[in-house]
Order: sequence, then structure tokens, then C-alpha cells
Amino acid sequence: MGSGIAQVAAAAGHTVYLYDSRAEAADQGRAGIVAALDKLAAKGRMSAEAAQAAAARVLPVSELGAARDAGLVVEAIVEDLAVKRALFAELEGLLGADAILASNTSSLSITALAAPLARPGRVAGLHFFNPAPVMKLVEVVSGLATDTEVADALHATARAWGKVAVHAKSTPGFIVNRVARPYYAEALRVLGEGAADVATLDAVLREGCGFPMGPFELMDLIGHDVNFAVTSSVFDAYFQDKRFTPSLIQQELVLAGRLGRKSGRGFYDYAEGAARPLPATEAAQQGETMVAVVGDLGVAGALIARLEAAGIAVQRKPGSSAHGAGWLEIGGARLVLSDGRTATRRAAEEGVPNLVLFDLCLDYATTPRLTLAVAEQCGTGAWRAVAGTLQAAGLAVTRVDDVAGLVGLRTVAMLANEAADAVLAGIGSAADIDTAMRFGTNYPKGPLAWADEIGVASVARVLANLAAHYFDTRYRTSPLLQRKAITGASFHE
Repeated sequence: MGSGIAQVAAAAGHTVYLYDSRAEAADQGRAGIVAALDKLAAKGRMSAEAAQAAAARVLPVSELGAARDAGLVVEAIVEDLAVKRALFAELEGLLGADAILASNTSSLSITALAAPLARPGRVAGLHFFNPAPVMKLVEVVSGLATDTEVADALHATARAWGKVAVHAKSTPGFIVNRVARPYYAEALRVLGEGAADVATLDAVLREGCGFPMGPFELMDLIGHDVNFAVTSSVFDAYFQDKRFTPSLIQQELVLAGRLGRKSGRGFYDYAEGAARPLPATEAAQQGETMVAVVGDLGVAGALIARLEAAGIAVQRKPGSSAHGAGWLEIGGARLVLSDGRTATRRAAEEGVPNLVLFDLCLDYATTPRLTLAVAEQCGTGAWRAVAGTLQAAGLAVTRVDDVAGLVGLRTVAMLANEAADAVLAGIGSAADIDTAMRFGTNYPKGPLAWADEIGVASVARVLANLAAHYFDTRYRTSPLLQRKAITGASFHE
């Protein structure tokens, strides 16, 4: 990571001194930077002259004292508080009064790191994401003593380096590593309930919700040892808050040495010639030639145009459920967006036995896949008519077991809930948190903007129904999200 940060700074025009306690490591780091710059030049992403000039600005040094005239020192050493503190104590004795000390830590407290220093105000986090030359996001992390001017200077520096910078408060996980936990946790929980297999859950979130990678393929890429350790660290740092409870399923993979791509096996088998499992997709069924739309489908309204484009007649009827949600009548079945209840419970409570729930999608006009859950009371013929009608509209239909909140909806609701609590705790603004999740994890939308689009009150209802279903504080609704749901306010006004 240190070499990547040095490359970014050098490419932006700075002279960079590269120091490592092992002199050969600094030389190796520079060689890697030169190779990376040459590759960029060969691909036409920068001129050969610019690459050579940037490489010339990277200077390996054998003594820490060479940094005495630096205005900014960024450490990217081992994630050990005592080791980092010792380094910063040594640097404090070398650097000028105006120099800034920045840490690339992803897990340690900036407050704790700065506390022993004579001038803790000049210490902040400058958290890059790997690989630093490619990933756009930088979290500028302020500890309890960090001077505002220092944080602002780092924010401006990161932007001058071509990065997207956000301010964050020093709390466990900062923004991204905290807010992203539900993306893994909810998928692991749904898997643990046997609602769907790994390949299906990945496809649902990738194809249906627009995430660049499904959670299981992403955990395999990160490495289960790393991902499980981060989750465990956040869990412990928040005093075993159940929102961050690690997964026994993932722990078993770690214990078995199935760490993902780097070990050749994780949730998927990466051996040469190993077959990649396909998501569960329903066989073709006979659909209806006419459906009725009752009320307003809200975010799913684009489904109507897809049905009409497929030559299916659509009749519009007034009406709605208790919370204003509309639905589709297909044959003898009702198809409605999930509200966090299971289909079986909702069918019983609303007196509609032939009830089928559909999942949240990023864009119902273009999604290639729609995920459904079917009430236990629903007749086979009614369910098949729903599947066939959606298939006629060009949708691959995936049926999961009747799990509360389905897959995409519960995941997005929990991401939004965690993001709302991060805003409430002053970790970052709504704008910065959404920006961090878009550029740090490549989510298709910021979680809070997504909640605004769905309707904050609808998200609150999903969370309340999940909490009632599981009797679990993991699904408690953020006080900030509750307030906005009550008043009808949005996170982005």
C-alpha cells in the first residue's frame, strides 16, 4: 500500500522519500512504482515523459532523518498500535512544527495513535483503498485532538492528487468498513437459513441490485481471513453489538484454510477446470395475457411498461394496502414488493393466500432478474402463472425460500440503517457517507440516497418487520432514520 500511495503523490508532482526499516524494501518499492508507471505509459494513460518524471521524484532513503524537511509523512506500516506510536514519536522529534503526520491505518484509532505525542493535533488518518493508484476514495480521519486545519489540508491534498476525499471521525471501521458490514452479514444470514445457495445470492445482488460483485465472490476475493478479522475487530470494538456479529459459516472457512481465491477455494472452487455453479432460475412457465395493477407500484413502477412491451394487457385499478403500496394481480395471485415480512405471515395477516413477494431491484426497467418468495398458502398454479408472466416480460425468475425481507431489500435496508447511524454519531455527513460507499466499495447508489428513493418510511417499516421476525436487536432502527420516517424527510434534501 505504501508504494501505491507514493506513486499517487509522485504522479501529482511531489517529491517523495520512500523509507522502510529494511533498505532493500524501499528499493523494491521504487522498482514496483517504476514498473507501474511504465505500464500506464504503455497503455496510453500517461505520457512516457510524465511517467519518467514521476519515477524520478520517488527517492528511496535509508534513514528516517531524510524526511526532516517533509511537509507530510504518511505511514503505511504494520497494523500495530505500539509500533505506529513508536514511529510517530521518532518522527515528531525530526519534523518541522508545521509538518503533518498521517496514518493509512484501516482499523486503529487515530485518537489512540496521536495521544502520546506532544502535538496530537497534527495527526490524522489518510486511509487509501487498495490498490491506491486505482481506487478513488480517501477517508480523511480526524481523531479527538486532530486540528481542523490539518484535516482540511489533507482533504485538499487528496483532491489535488485526483482522489475523492471524505471527512470521517475516528471510530471503529471509519465509514466504509463499518457501513459495508451488512452487505456480507445479511447474505451470510440468508445462506445460513438455507433460503438460497451462494451462486444464487451473488446473482440476485449483482444482477438485481447492481452491486459490482456478489457478497460471496467479494469475500473470496478479499480473503476470508481478512474479511472475518475485520468483522471481528468491528464487533469487538463496538462491544459486541449484534449488528456486527461474525458468521460461523465464515469462521468455518477460515478454520478449514479455505480463504478464497488466494488459497484456491472459498465459497467457490478456483481449481483449474472447476465448474462455476449457476444461480437458481425457474424453468419456463405459462403466463397470463392480462394482468391488473392496483394502486401505485412506487419504485417498481417500471415493471408495468415491461409487461406492456411484452404484449401483456395491463388493466389499472384504484386501491392500495394499509401503507399505500400497490400490487399486481396475475391470475389468481397477488404480486407485491416485500415489506420485510415473510410471504407466509403477510398472506395470513392480509387474508390473501395466493401471495407472492418480489425483491428490491436497482432498476426494474432493465433488471435481468427478479427474485420472488412464495407464501406457504399459495397454490402451485397461482405461483407458476406469476413466474410465467414475468418470464414473458424478459425476466429471469429466481425463487428463494420464504425469508423475511428477501435478499436485496433487507441488504439495502440494513446498509441504509448503518449509514444513518453513522450520520447520527457524527462519523460523517450523509453526503460524505454516500460518496464513501460509492467510491470505496463501488456500490451503485449511496445507501442513504437509495433509502430516499425507496422512501425512508418504507425502509423503516422493513427494519421494524425484520426486528419483529427475528426478535433481534441487530435490526433495530436508527433513531435518525425513525425521525425522518415520521416526518417524511429525506437524507438528501
